[in-house]
Amino acid sequence: MKDLKYICAYTIPVMALIGLWLQDIFTFLTPIYAFGFIPVVELFTPSSKQNLNEEERLSKNKKKLFDWLLYLNLPIVYGLLFLTLHICTTTQLETYEIVGIVISTGIVFGTNGINVGHELGHRFTKERYIGKALLLPSLYMHFYVEHNFGHHQKVGTTEDPATAKYNQLVYFFWITSAIGQYFSAWKIQTLLLKKNKLSFFSIKNDMLWYLLITISYLTIVYFTFGFFGLQVALFSGIVGFLLLETINYIEHYGLVRKKTSSGRYERVKEIHSWNSNHTLGRVLLYELTRHSDHHHRASKKYQILDHHDQSPQLPFGYPTSMVLALIPPLWFLIMNKHVPREMKDIAQNPA
Repeated sequence: MKDLKYICAYTIPVMALIGLWLQDIFTFLTPIYAFGFIPVVELFTPSSKQNLNEEERLSKNKKKLFDWLLYLNLPIVYGLLFLTLHICTTTQLETYEIVGIVISTGIVFGTNGINVGHELGHRFTKERYIGKALLLPSLYMHFYVEHNFGHHQKVGTTEDPATAKYNQLVYFFWITSAIGQYFSAWKIQTLLLKKNKLSFFSIKNDMLWYLLITISYLTIVYFTFGFFGLQVALFSGIVGFLLLETINYIEHYGLVRKKTSSGRYERVKEIHSWNSNHTLGRVLLYELTRHSDHHHRASKKYQILDHHDQSPQLPFGYPTSMVLALIPPLWFLIMNKHVPREMKDIAQNPA
């Protein structure tokens, strides 16, 4: 039964579906649940530093149940996308109801879409295609290239757009990270093509494929649901990737890697990502909150990620931390004293 705890991750799309069904003020049920109810409950739920023993790790690593719990998000996300577009374009709704639906659908795109796509994107098997499909509704297919071949190598450095600087506002980070990651993905793709002596129009140009697929997706939405449907899809996607960027913000805020005497950065360690052992956030986000171990060994599946004592610990779980990040004065007041002094000095006095 413990293995089925990750079913709780489906409660977020369930809230969105209830909102679509009941409409009215209930269209805001998802953000209220995700960023109101869960943070409050999280304050009263335990956290656990316990790691699996070797026997448990081997057993859980082989269980296909954990994989299917991820795969099921594909029909959930696309089913919700269709319902959202259908209801918004065939039902007489008030403006506030449409806003609530867009926010709710976008949250699902971020949690059950990009987050799961991120997990599957680290698996260099056919599973990664499911991961890429889950990135599409948020218009973030380029994330696969940039995250795997950019962020994991450059995290904690000034070269990484997805690492939030000390005292950087989350709203400014949204802009720099979203734009920076897109251009970084193209740069990485260009280098990969040159390395393999391939032309820009090669079938191996993934970024070109992602661009064509995204345009095709938006075109299909336009001709099926009209211009208003296209607007709903676009704004829902924006909410989805802004949720991702808020998570990116809290995952590495103020953490930097030192340069060695050779001028290169030290290797990525467990100290370069914020960790959270708060149980509710761990379950809802498929252990994304054990982010330190994920960066330590990106190929590890979510169900076997470990806690590391040397990792900096968030004082709250991810849902609560995301709410705090949206209130910069409160975020800085709480988080700045948790940033390791050595990293704070590097951030304030760069070489």
